[in-house]
Amino acid sequence: MSVRCLTLIVALATATPATAQESTDWIQLFNGTDLSGWTPKIRGHALGDNFGNTFRVVDGALQTGYEAYGPFNNRFGHIFYERPFSYYRLAVEYRFVGEQAEGGPGWAVRNSGLMLHSQSPESMGVDQTFPISIEVQLLGGGPEGERPTANLCTPGTHVVRDGRLLTRHCTQSTSKTYRGEGWVRSEVLVLGSAVFRHYVEGDLVLAYELPQIGGGNVAGHDPAVMAEGKLLDHGYISLQSESHPIEFRKIELLDLAGCMDPEASTYRDYFVKSEPSRCEH
Repeated sequence: MSVRCLTLIVALATATPATAQESTDWIQLFNGTDLSGWTPKIRGHALGDNFGNTFRVVDGALQTGYEAYGPFNNRFGHIFYERPFSYYRLAVEYRFVGEQAEGGPGWAVRNSGLMLHSQSPESMGVDQTFPISIEVQLLGGGPEGERPTANLCTPGTHVVRDGRLLTRHCTQSTSKTYRGEGWVRSEVLVLGSAVFRHYVEGDLVLAYELPQIGGGNVAGHDPAVMAEGKLLDHGYISLQSESHPIEFRKIELLDLAGCMDPEASTYRDYFVKSEPSRCEH
């Protein structure tokens, strides 16, 4: 893809035409009532086993909690949305609450994440730590010091940034630190394998491209899934449970792939990837 073409696509995708703001266009991945459309996968447990009621809905928020755990014992968890996506804008409103579970690792205090372009939940091993994916790391600040949110972490993956392959596990964003239990809105723009952009409260805080399989920071996976160097242009979305309670009151997605024929009733002016099969005349 040429630089000029990529620039145009990003400009289109980050624009906010009136039709993109219609509530009917945004898919509400979380309905505010129950876990419909979502499936948990907790380390050491079978897919679908919501051990200890880790993931639940209380007062309209999707929560993670660890009251039934005792020691955390590295039982990292993820809850997967039911279908994959490729070109989209994802927005979440989240907050960290309460205290970390007993025995949770120090780095996981006020720590969670959005796993994007992930392997399918069915392909994960029972004892797998994290899905092979791109993680938008969500962090809450402590009483002192700076701790940005919407960072990048890469379990079983690498990305390209500023023309260079980035192989370190985590890269900080330029966001400010969010302390306490206030709600934070974070968005991600994803265009296949060409573009990843992180936003916090409307500000661009991190950009990179060409997510691909490789590296470490994941264990217990099927080696056949670790196709070194394979570009990730689509995948599943999941939310983490990493030992600190977190709440999500909104999880919504604007699909940027669809019918680009202006004569069709399903045409939208913000689509950037053509899918003719979705045209209706």
